[in-house]
Amino acid sequence: MSILIISFMVSFLVLIGLLKTNLASIAVDEPNDRSLHTELIPRTGGIALILAILTGFVLIGGGWFWIALLVMMMLVSLLDDIYHLSVRWRLMAHLVASACFIWIFLPQLPWWVMLLALFALVWITNLYNFMDGSDGLAGGMAVFGFGAYAFAAYSGANVQLALMCGAVMASSLAFLLFNFHPAKIFMGDAGSIPLGFLAGAIGLYGWQQLLWPFWFPILVFSPFIVDATITLLKRLLRREKIWQAHREHYYQRIVQMGWGHKKTAIAEYTLMFLIVICALLMLKMQYLWIILLLSFWLLVYFFILLKIDKLWKERLP
Repeated sequence: MSILIISFMVSFLVLIGLLKTNLASIAVDEPNDRSLHTELIPRTGGIALILAILTGFVLIGGGWFWIALLVMMMLVSLLDDIYHLSVRWRLMAHLVASACFIWIFLPQLPWWVMLLALFALVWITNLYNFMDGSDGLAGGMAVFGFGAYAFAAYSGANVQLALMCGAVMASSLAFLLFNFHPAKIFMGDAGSIPLGFLAGAIGLYGWQQLLWPFWFPILVFSPFIVDATITLLKRLLRREKIWQAHREHYYQRIVQMGWGHKKTAIAEYTLMFLIVICALLMLKMQYLWIILLLSFWLLVYFFILLKIDKLWKERLP
């Protein structure tokens, strides 16, 4: 428990330090075609968030490899926040980090499974960044998602991994105090990219360690995975440039349709909470119930997205 408190306090205090000095403004979010904000807001909260997570990992003894990969992802992403790196360099860094992780932790897998894992890890790393566009959303997903990982890891007697996930959860909770609407600071790529990487990497690691089945991390982070993946596929079908800024994610449309940042975040938190509770209960269920509940959530997402699409079309002139 002390590790969680330390991670929370490091995140909280560094965020205060950033906001009280000019350091918060070394990278500023300038409104663009993707933004739901109209004012300049610092996007350096990821520095505090990841430093707090790293502090927790060091105290836990979480392993130099996890720490090295996390530092790499944060530094590259921070450079992107400040200097706007090209997509090529960002993607290369994500591929290298993901390939290193899979080579070290999943060497026994068939080559084609490794390729699938590599694609999945790079995708969730980036989709987490895509979903970081509304106050409190990415931080909230981290609290619920890594909280679920921590509980499942502890139930599987892997205390070290449980504490690592708990450190991420506590650090993200402190960040939410400054990022919930109206946000004083954003996490930026320096926060969202490492969080996405950890979501995918820990999900794969827990599966490899037999702490949970393959569907568990997918279901836990499905509020982000479904939105980002369906939006990407729709843009691909329309032959649009998927790397260009846009406001077509479902959460962005909900905000634009009048829900606002706060109401949208609360609605997303409700979905995340229900998903997490269901996913944890399913770990103890038989296959038939698992299949039925996974099918149930597929239907829930189908009708939610269908309803949002319908309301969006009615809103258009």
